[in-house]
Amino acid sequence: MKRRRFLATTGGALAAAPHASRSREAASAAHPNILYLFSDQWRSTDHGYAGNTEVRTPHIDGLAREAVNFSNAVSGIPVCCPHRACLLTGQYPLTHGLFLNDLRLNTNAPSFAHALASAGYDTGYIGKWHLDGTGRSAYIPPERRQGFDYWKVLECTHNYNKSQYYDKTGTEPKVWDGYDAYAQTRDAVRYIQSRARPSGEDGAADEGKPWSLFLSWGPPHAPYRTGPKKWLDRYDKENLTLRKNVPPGKAKVAQETYAGYYAHCSALDECVGWLMDALRESGQLEHTIIVYTSDHGDMLWSRGQLKKQRPWDESLRVPFLVRCPESMKVTPKTIAAPINTPDIMPTVLSLAGAGVPDSVEGEDFSPVIRGEKTMDDNHALITCPAPFGQWQRKDGGREYRGIRTNRYTYTRALDGPWELFDNQADPFQQENLLGKPGRKALHDELEDKLRERLAQTGDDFAPAAELIKRGGYRVDAGGTVGYRDEKSLGQVSKPCRG
Repeated sequence: MKRRRFLATTGGALAAAPHASRSREAASAAHPNILYLFSDQWRSTDHGYAGNTEVRTPHIDGLAREAVNFSNAVSGIPVCCPHRACLLTGQYPLTHGLFLNDLRLNTNAPSFAHALASAGYDTGYIGKWHLDGTGRSAYIPPERRQGFDYWKVLECTHNYNKSQYYDKTGTEPKVWDGYDAYAQTRDAVRYIQSRARPSGEDGAADEGKPWSLFLSWGPPHAPYRTGPKKWLDRYDKENLTLRKNVPPGKAKVAQETYAGYYAHCSALDECVGWLMDALRESGQLEHTIIVYTSDHGDMLWSRGQLKKQRPWDESLRVPFLVRCPESMKVTPKTIAAPINTPDIMPTVLSLAGAGVPDSVEGEDFSPVIRGEKTMDDNHALITCPAPFGQWQRKDGGREYRGIRTNRYTYTRALDGPWELFDNQADPFQQENLLGKPGRKALHDELEDKLRERLAQTGDDFAPAAELIKRGGYRVDAGGTVGYRDEKSLGQVSKPCRG
């Protein structure tokens, strides 16, 4: 697929340029380090910098003041494994084929880590992986680690206080000490400290190999009442402000959920503080790109629902902050145009001076971050190719395709147009504008944009059953890959484009 360009100067479109992987010989000490931080299921609105005054996130708020903030960033397929596959390949879900949880990502394309290694980076990954599909507690051998070298990882667990991991020393699991996000962050701090280099006379770091570290936290995903006691004690579960689209009948349970969720959020904010301190104290802060985000959001009882996969902002929108070293001369700012998951890999690689593999389908927004280009007609593709889990048909789940602009959300289901929201006038997405007087031209414009995106990504909007058949995947009656079913384990994703 030829990547579409949305970047433009005031006077005209940015010319497309071919991308090719850069060789190791082209790497130099000028490449900044990369610290990529992402949590599981933390929606964008629940940060102090985003206007939520009840959740305590001072360290992330401080990071936001120094960063480029994509205020309408979306997780284009808002569920764990598919998001991670899009992140590591820069591809859309029907290209890499991983649109269900608990499949194994294929190795058809160079990964994020492969591209960084080719540019001379050391690569590391700590925490939740959720891309191997061999069982959530199973050992993942080196050839299935998508190019990451430093390795302290478990496929998936939500037992945050008795969490296992595997490292490079053997095939037997180890156990993180206490609350796993704290322990994983301490390990990341040690990694950062071990990479500190003495400074030259001019104060710049001496030449050495750059590093990239991905830290993947399991919280604030449920269970919500399992965070550190000091944070659980901080939030009064009877006096928290709920989003206006939480039904009155769900108010009590929603407040209890918010309290536990916020406790996890504040614990992770504390982790961000430790990492920022480690970078400052080791002299590496101004030699490191920091990305802070999440894999998807959480409904948290908005519309009476929980979890993800939905096309609504609580599920879809994620935080996305990029802090660059002072030497890159990037001005902190807010960008309203959406950035999508496949766009992350090419954007970060380009910021780091690394080559972008030709297999990548996402857009490179590094010129926008640098202030060299402005956005032109940007809209992010949002999809649910196959509903499963908490989004099964019996619970209202359905296949959809749609687009999220900086103002509108438009979705289409298999049987036709589904919803159209003006997110500025209606931030809680309670008034569907489809069929309303004076809205036909807007609907037609958004439908044209959606059709164009689907054509570009080779998405023929086939029903879930057809896509599952194309991949040859084994699923249960609810469309879910059984991660406890040995017959379902080890299924490798396959391209499923039309």
